[in-house]
Amino acid sequence: MSMAHHFFALISRMRYIGRWGLMRNTFRENVQEHSHMVAVLAHALAVIRRDVFGGDLDPDHAAALALYHDAPEILTGDLPTPVKYYNPEIRAAYREVEEVSARRLLALLPEVLRPAYEPLLLEDPEDPYHALVKAADKLSAYIKCVEELKAGNAEFRQAAEQTRRALEEAGLPEVGYFLEHFLPGFSLTLDELQEGPSLL
Repeated sequence: MSMAHHFFALISRMRYIGRWGLMRNTFRENVQEHSHMVAVLAHALAVIRRDVFGGDLDPDHAAALALYHDAPEILTGDLPTPVKYYNPEIRAAYREVEEVSARRLLALLPEVLRPAYEPLLLEDPEDPYHALVKAADKLSAYIKCVEELKAGNAEFRQAAEQTRRALEEAGLPEVGYFLEHFLPGFSLTLDELQEGPSLL
């Protein structure tokens, strides 16, 4: 009789973990939705780095890393950013908790599959993809702020300002390119988005 492994069943539960828990939201966002958007953005940033700025990061690998970047939160929950970054000691302790959670998830895979998922679940700050996925994560948060502000929710004004500043200070040219060329669309209505070249 073969042994059952629960890794993917737990991964599917990312949709039950809410984000922005301390904020009044116009629309709710869960970790699964966020992870998908971060993967889309990380892929885009890697393509921009490769095709616009001559870099050599693999967009597919960037997307895979982004899909799993918050997987440890399945076991830890989503800790609000003001708490997570309150001081270096709390941040370091939370990193340890995230690593324990990631290793527990890895243990739920058949041993033969673990080497493929280990680099996706265990964060390596020295990995050149790390900064890119972190930027995509921040970009996703900023887009959420923009959409909340568009809906008239001033609760997200300060978060938007802080997140925009962090993106600009990251010094990644692909982020600047995305902010210039793609971000304005997130403030438009559906009708405005459909103006111009026909979508059909």
